[in-house]
Amino acid sequence: MQSVAIIGVGLIGGSLGLVWKKQAQDVEIIGFDQSATLDRAIAIGALDRAASSLEEAVSGADVIVLATPIRSILEILEQIALHVKAGAIVTDVGSVKGPVAACASAVLPSGVLFVGGHPMAGSERRGIDQADALLFENAAYVLCPPDHMDTSALEVECASFVALIEATGARLIVLPPARHDRIAAFVSHLPQLLAVALMNHVANQDGQDDAFLQLAAGGFRDMTRIASSPFDVWSDILKTNDTHILEVLDSFTGRIEVLRQELARGDMETLQSRFQDARSKRETIPRNTKGFLHPLADVYVYAEDRPGELLSIARILYEASLNIKDIELLKIREGTGGAFRMGFAEDATAAAATETLIRAGYTAWRLQH
Repeated sequence: MQSVAIIGVGLIGGSLGLVWKKQAQDVEIIGFDQSATLDRAIAIGALDRAASSLEEAVSGADVIVLATPIRSILEILEQIALHVKAGAIVTDVGSVKGPVAACASAVLPSGVLFVGGHPMAGSERRGIDQADALLFENAAYVLCPPDHMDTSALEVECASFVALIEATGARLIVLPPARHDRIAAFVSHLPQLLAVALMNHVANQDGQDDAFLQLAAGGFRDMTRIASSPFDVWSDILKTNDTHILEVLDSFTGRIEVLRQELARGDMETLQSRFQDARSKRETIPRNTKGFLHPLADVYVYAEDRPGELLSIARILYEASLNIKDIELLKIREGTGGAFRMGFAEDATAAAATETLIRAGYTAWRLQH
């Protein structure tokens, strides 16, 4: 039986425990956190047992998951270095990989392998009560092995560890730490700061005219949802990846200025091309991602705004034995309807889903690339 220690049993750590207890074979999950958190984690089935100390948690573990804020990860790496057994794999779930990998390389003994991890899934909520076994389903999960280990070597030498990550339902991507951190600054850290800035910018206007937030409908709520994220989580991220984030902010500021200039001179043709480019490029997500990532085959379906409509669509596909791997509400107007994007494992399944929905009277289509 494989022994897995989860240090920090909150949203991410608790969700890993839940999904591994459901999906992984012959795995014992040990947790270390505050007593009340551990009791709750055991109660909901995220852990088999609780450890009373870091040493107890990690000393016999085959895989050790550090699921705490980055500042704590750096401290815990030093604390567990003398207690981790030879042959163990240590991983983390932090949003910044370079500093963590450097720390692990400096403090962990030579017989212990560190593979950085970043499940790109989460919530503006936190804590064990928010844990969800489906949190990682179809999300990207980045693994950052040591420089000497390529993707093939990782799959062979760490097969049981890779199987654990795959059991979460996530799609794996292997990247070097530095490349991960620069990409994360663009696709994760910048959006967080933009959401905060946009929310505060409009809220400041609302202080003068309370109609602002009354008119902030679906699009605004979608763009600012992550503005509710807790700062104590983001503080470590901003500090440890500040070089890349500052680079991204500078380049984005320049892009906003270009848009301002184009609007000021009435260059609608160029602005139109930017809208078209953005739309076409967004439709490629995640098809242009490399590594382990397997792209999904997408189907779009129009649904009326009425109770049970999504359930009806799902039942039709279920009765046809067509499995939905991912689903996203793209747009909706209250009282009329909206469009869903549904992801399927392969093109043949997506084609069958499209035909099935059309036969059932729905407007369904696939985009041509």
